Amino acid sequence: MPLRDDAISIWNAGIAAVDSAKCVAQQIRFEHQQLWIADAQIPLSTASRIEVIGAGKAGAGMANGVESALMSNDIAYRLSGWVNVPADCVRPLTRIHLHAARPAGLNEPTQEVVRGTQEILRRVHSLSDADVCIVLLSGGASALLCSPATGVSLDDKLSVTRALAGNGAPIQELNLVRTQLSQVKGGRLTAACRAGTLVALIISDVIGDPLDVIGSGPTISGVSRAADALQVLRDRELLGQIPASVVEYLERQAAAIHTSEPHSEFSQPRLMINRIVASNAIAIDAAAAKARKLGYEVRSLGSANAGEAANEGRQLMGRLLATRTDHHRVCILSGGEPTVNLSVRVARGDTAAPKSSAGRGGRNQELVLAAVTAYKDATEWKNIVLLSGGTDGEDGPTDAAGAIADEALIARIIASGINPDSYLARHDSYTFFATVNGLFKTGPTHTNVMDLRVGLSFT
Repeated sequence: MPLRDDAISIWNAGIAAVDSAKCVAQQIRFEHQQLWIADAQIPLSTASRIEVIGAGKAGAGMANGVESALMSNDIAYRLSGWVNVPADCVRPLTRIHLHAARPAGLNEPTQEVVRGTQEILRRVHSLSDADVCIVLLSGGASALLCSPATGVSLDDKLSVTRALAGNGAPIQELNLVRTQLSQVKGGRLTAACRAGTLVALIISDVIGDPLDVIGSGPTISGVSRAADALQVLRDRELLGQIPASVVEYLERQAAAIHTSEPHSEFSQPRLMINRIVASNAIAIDAAAAKARKLGYEVRSLGSANAGEAANEGRQLMGRLLATRTDHHRVCILSGGEPTVNLSVRVARGDTAAPKSSAGRGGRNQELVLAAVTAYKDATEWKNIVLLSGGTDGEDGPTDAAGAIADEALIARIIASGINPDSYLARHDSYTFFATVNGLFKTGPTHTNVMDLRVGLSFT
């Protein structure tokens, strides 16, 4: 099997291990007229309604997992639900409605997201103490679960998010600010829920699996305040780049006497459980097992790799080259979520390009492109392949999961005379890899546990 096929097979094994339907279905079981959801034990005689709500790129698979666990039982008639998902993830289910909240490849909230979120709020608010609420959360939930705070428009929130993302802010800072501008984030969804039991089943797309960060923590009451959001914007010198209405709103909230009790108007569910059902670490372990089965020595860099995508790509290629002295098959696995800072110029002597000339791509494509620009000689890529892909099947606002590079790709680049440096300089990795047939496309995977990188070396 060619090295390229091995890399794809290893990557796919990681994805299969975090299949959303399977991971959710495993959390639900029946024993002696008792319904178990994670650690919640619910007598069937007392469960009135089972309402499933949620959002995320894995939402369709997760909802399917709930139905597969419940539809064959007498309790199925009590099940209903609404989950916001990307348009290309919509599929017909029996009891749970999948709402096409945004187009594929657009990682930003839309008016349809807001409409769907308002329906979710209506549903949870209509529940009673005898009801059970199952919340399904996965990567992308921050953009797919959005209801701006009173006085803040959707365009206002988008301006803030774009400013932070363009400045290279990590997901923790993005979510901290977004939470303060939301009616659902930072525990506000739980605050609106009137059910007696709430169980959140969560697929983590954040380093370290922090519950308050995944999807901006709609079921976790956060400790951050409006003043913290203002400080993030101030530290990144963005106060002058975002709508004045947002700054004024945050200043009012920061000065409010009762800001420390934002959810006191609603009671909390009697029983609350938040359970991580899939993570990048699980995907890494499965990919490692597949690599060993194929005869590779595995060297895992773990799931906490962040930093600049371009730097990560150059370093990963350097590690692969260093394994050549070992005289055997080596597989380097890396998980995490690096960033692309559009506000800076590309370093290391590459052609500089300002933000205004930025092209199209995502962090996985940029990571592989940076490796290509740093190592342009085809001999350096002999018996080496580097694949980087978003586990959700999306990489930035594109239809590709990422990119894959090997000796054949470098040969095509050399034959075409194309200059990869200029593409990296303007962050136009998608156009580059589309030109040289290096895009890695999977379609929706119905899961999302950050990124998975597979580097193979064979001497």
